[in-house]
Amino acid sequence: MPKRNIIYLINPISGTRGKHSLQEMIRQKTQEKEITYSILPTNIEGDYAFLLPFIQQASVTDIIVCGGDGTVSAVAAALTGVDVRVGIIPMGSGNGLAFAAGIPKDAEKALEIVFAAKASPIDGFLINEQFSCMLCGIGFDARVAEEFAEQPTRGLQTYIRVTLKNFFSARPYPFRLHIPTGNGHELSFHQDAFFISIANGNQFGNNFTIAPRASLEDGLLDIVVARKTNRLRFLLSVVRQVLGGYRIQPQPEEQGKEKILYFQTAALVIENPGEAPLHIDGDPKASAREFHISVVPKAIQLIQP
Repeated sequence: MPKRNIIYLINPISGTRGKHSLQEMIRQKTQEKEITYSILPTNIEGDYAFLLPFIQQASVTDIIVCGGDGTVSAVAAALTGVDVRVGIIPMGSGNGLAFAAGIPKDAEKALEIVFAAKASPIDGFLINEQFSCMLCGIGFDARVAEEFAEQPTRGLQTYIRVTLKNFFSARPYPFRLHIPTGNGHELSFHQDAFFISIANGNQFGNNFTIAPRASLEDGLLDIVVARKTNRLRFLLSVVRQVLGGYRIQPQPEEQGKEKILYFQTAALVIENPGEAPLHIDGDPKASAREFHISVVPKAIQLIQP
C-alpha cells in the first residue's frame, strides 16, 4: 500500500453534533498512525472539483467525508472514476449510505474503519445528470425533505414530527413510467402515487429501510412506488415495505392489486406532469416534468468494514 495522504472534509452544519471535538479526535488518532493528513471545510455550494488537483499534485489516497448523505453524494459526484478511496464519518441526520455500508455512527469506530483502508467499488446513479450515491425520492418524502431542511434543529425526532405533519396532508401525484425490457422495447404505464423512491442502497436513513433488498454494488436500482390509496392503507403499505413484506416483482404490474410496486432496473424515465417535488440523498432539489435515471456502475471506491 502506498504511503497514505488523507484529506478530511468536515461539514460544519450537518447533523446535530458539534465538530470541534471531532477535529481534535481526528488530529490525535491520525497523528498516532503517522499518516499525512489535512482538514478542510466542506463546500457550501457542493462543488468539489477543487479536490482533483489536490489529489494529483499531493498524491492524496483518501478523501474522508465527515458529514451527511448530501455531502457524501456531492463529493462522490466529483470523484467518480478517480483513483482515490472515499470514507465516511457519519455526521448527518440520516446517514443512509454509511448505515447501508455497515459504517457505525460512532465517530471513533468509523475512523478505525478509515484507518483499515478496506475499500470496494459501489454504484451511483444519475437523475437528470445529477449524481446520487444512495436514494432520491419524488413526491411525499421530498416534501418532507423540503420542510425538514427549513427546521432550525435536525435529528430523528424533528424528522418524525415533520413526517407526521405532512402525512395528514399527503396527496398522490400523477406519473408515467417508462422501463426498458430489452431488445429496444419498454414497458410504459400511468400511475398515481404518493411517492416514487429510486434506491441504490437499502437505507432511507436512521436505519429506516425503504428498499430492503437493494445493494450498493449490483448494477441495479430498486424502485418503490407507493400507489394511490387511502391514507391508512398508504401508511400500512409503507410499514409493510419497510419490514420486507413486498417481494421484488420481475416486471411491475400496472393493474396489480399490491399497494406498493417494488422492482429493479438499471434505467428508467419518469414523467412528472404534476411537478411533484424531488430530493436527492435527502437534499431538496428543483423538480422537473421528466426524469431520466440510470446507474453509474462502480462509481467510487468506498471504505467499508
